[in-house]
Amino acid sequence: MYKQTTFLLLTLLTIAFVAAVVPQKFIDPQNMDTSVKPGDNFYQYANGNWLRQNAIPASKTSWGSFNQLHEQSLDAMKTLLEEASKTTTKGRLYQMVGDYYASGMDSLTIEKRGFEPIKLDLARIEKVNTKANLLEELAYQRTQGNGMLFGFGVVQDRKNVTKYLPQFNQGGTTLPDRDYYLKNDTRSQKIRDAYREHLTKMLALIGEEPTQASQEADMIMRVETALAKAQMPRVEMRDPYKTYNKFPVTQFNQQTPGINWADQLTKYGVKNQDTVLIQNPVFFRALDSLVAATPIEEWRTYMRWNVLKNAAPYLSDAFVKQNFAFTKVLTGQKEQTPRWQRISSLIDGTLGDLLGQLYVQKYFKPEAKQRMMSLVDNLEASFKEHINKLDWMSEETKKRALTKLVAFKRKIGYPDKWKTYEGVTIDRHGYYDNVKSVSKWSYNFMINRLGKPVDKTEWGMTPPTVNAYYNPVNNEIAFPAAILQFPFFDSDADDAVNYGGIGAVIGHEMTHGFDDSGRQYDSDGTLRDWWTKADADNFRKRADQVKEQFFGFKVLDSIKVNGQLTLGENLADLGGLAIAYDAFKKTAQGKLTNKKNTIDGFTPDQRFFLSWAQIWRINVRPESQAQLILVDPHAPGMYRCNGPVANIDAWYQAFNVQPGHKMYKRPEDRIKVW
Repeated sequence: MYKQTTFLLLTLLTIAFVAAVVPQKFIDPQNMDTSVKPGDNFYQYANGNWLRQNAIPASKTSWGSFNQLHEQSLDAMKTLLEEASKTTTKGRLYQMVGDYYASGMDSLTIEKRGFEPIKLDLARIEKVNTKANLLEELAYQRTQGNGMLFGFGVVQDRKNVTKYLPQFNQGGTTLPDRDYYLKNDTRSQKIRDAYREHLTKMLALIGEEPTQASQEADMIMRVETALAKAQMPRVEMRDPYKTYNKFPVTQFNQQTPGINWADQLTKYGVKNQDTVLIQNPVFFRALDSLVAATPIEEWRTYMRWNVLKNAAPYLSDAFVKQNFAFTKVLTGQKEQTPRWQRISSLIDGTLGDLLGQLYVQKYFKPEAKQRMMSLVDNLEASFKEHINKLDWMSEETKKRALTKLVAFKRKIGYPDKWKTYEGVTIDRHGYYDNVKSVSKWSYNFMINRLGKPVDKTEWGMTPPTVNAYYNPVNNEIAFPAAILQFPFFDSDADDAVNYGGIGAVIGHEMTHGFDDSGRQYDSDGTLRDWWTKADADNFRKRADQVKEQFFGFKVLDSIKVNGQLTLGENLADLGGLAIAYDAFKKTAQGKLTNKKNTIDGFTPDQRFFLSWAQIWRINVRPESQAQLILVDPHAPGMYRCNGPVANIDAWYQAFNVQPGHKMYKRPEDRIKVW
């Protein structure tokens, strides 16, 4: 034993020594496939070997740069949560996240309870025997965190951003998109058949007889298909004017004679509210007719299903396994995500400001925030130059664009003010009860915004989130702590790598303020037209070119990228990369002669574009890719990489891309927006 331990120690010391003396390759040639010409498929050239050597884990639907960082973030959260679960006496924060984690990991207690946690709700629903009862029960379930039939929230008024208003949204369906109910291609039919089978099996788990469960599955399909027909397609939902419909409550009542919204709002805990926002009025008119025409027993079945669906991930193993059986059909995922990862993600999503404090204390370096502020400054300066040089925009609109750009609020790393979740109670042995406690708190937190000043310190993501965002109504860009890691950012990396990674992401979020949707909000976040007609026409002409470019990319058999759905992200990628490149050229490394000063054989410009390519590397299961094409406003990784670079002159020069290469575009055909 002594000799084995000594050998292990020596081995670890040797590994540590080697790691200390061998610098990290931020652009690693071993990940590339140099048999592919960069001008034929830059994504494959930059990532081909990595893609071949990194199969998708059985418990994942995809595997790429984001997934790797997300996995690291989950590992970090696991460490924090396990420590907290053993030290719950250190204070309320530790007790809350520690006991929540322990309750989720207590599979014996969860198994013993079966579906007992939802029996009270199921019994309530059985008493619904009139349309008035139906509306009353729907309101009650919503206040408990079981919203169904449509969406409801409290949001900033896009045309008066200092004020919160209630907003009603289309909804009520289970499948990821309305098209799954309405399209008759083989893939959609297969998923509908699997969904109907899933419904039948789930209902059987709460005691329904097979014949009854099958009949009830048909009822649910009928209701959800009717709701899907009334929903607005995702492409139309991207139009901020089309989805902005302000009504006095009395007028909303006139649209739906069978539903008194003033009465409903009171039951939601909303008092003295005379105005509401309606995302899709057509949906609610159809909903009113559906409520009147559908037998009450079908509504009871629909409500039972929604209670069961919302609770299933937190019930005993039979429910979790059946949920996953349907997930496999939708996404192609081979194995269930490990329990600890599911629990960690749940706590991050529900008590994120508590877990986030622990995450930042242990894993976030203050110097990363300082470096990011500097990068944002440089990207902003580069964006200013781009706006000033535009040959398609008038001076009048340029001035307003610059006003909006310098008004961007920056959120980096973590919030300045943390939520405290007062009123939430967490019990070490009550997993589902904990989920419900947080759900009810979240609902009340949202409702209590009404009548108060808009809180612009609040974040839309938690610190352990590997992502970033632009929020148009606050005109803000945000970069959570977890994304400030390699391959996006590393304090030891050269500027080419950081500007091609996080620099382009910063530029991407900035450009969202000027994409086809974001450009319609002004400098204080108000939905207001600040463009001259000629400038707006010039923008749309260039945006249409980007749209058509992406419509030309084929993903699976007959499935193509939806250039309209992905337009905002594609514009942000193109603008972000171009702006980041020009910002990089102002750095000391960016000014170096490209044929000299190589690192690992690559010039500064080559490293910049290779860094861009490697952040988008990803393998995706075909089933998931088919779903993403329908629901995801982002293009697949290959096209996020290749689409923008084919429009940037510097990329052609860096890799000697010539006529005859598959990605080559004539200079006059290269699209330039921002």
